[in-house]
Amino acid sequence: MRPYGPAALRLCVGAVFLAHGVQKLFGLWGGSGLAGTASLLASWGLNPAHPLAILAGVAELGGGALLILGGMTRSVALVLMAEVAVAVWNVNYQKGLFLTTAGGGPGVEYRLVLLGALLCLALAGPGALSVDEWRHSSAEAMRAGRARARKV
Repeated sequence: MRPYGPAALRLCVGAVFLAHGVQKLFGLWGGSGLAGTASLLASWGLNPAHPLAILAGVAELGGGALLILGGMTRSVALVLMAEVAVAVWNVNYQKGLFLTTAGGGPGVEYRLVLLGALLCLALAGPGALSVDEWRHSSAEAMRAGRARARKV
């Protein structure tokens, strides 16, 4: 059952990032859309805000989709960790730990959980039922087939 732990984590984290990417880019599910995301980034002092909003939205949407599929899992996890770390540094760390704080906004609690989950995926890999696993097993089978052919 061990390979299914990372798979479950990958599916959950991928769904969260995919949904946030859709909110950032298209304004669905209560999101602010690209203009709202750019405005928020500008208020945090991140400029140029519009290209960064596009980059963040595409990273979350594409990264979430790739995590769900289990493709390029380790690379995607590292990219998303960098994005989350920027948010922690620019927004959350000075507001404390908890999501609901008197410090004027969310603390690092939620983003810390995301960082931990992404780190687990970067270290452990995608687990079962993933494109990465399929590609790895296909490559091993090809190498084994070549090894048998040489022994003949």
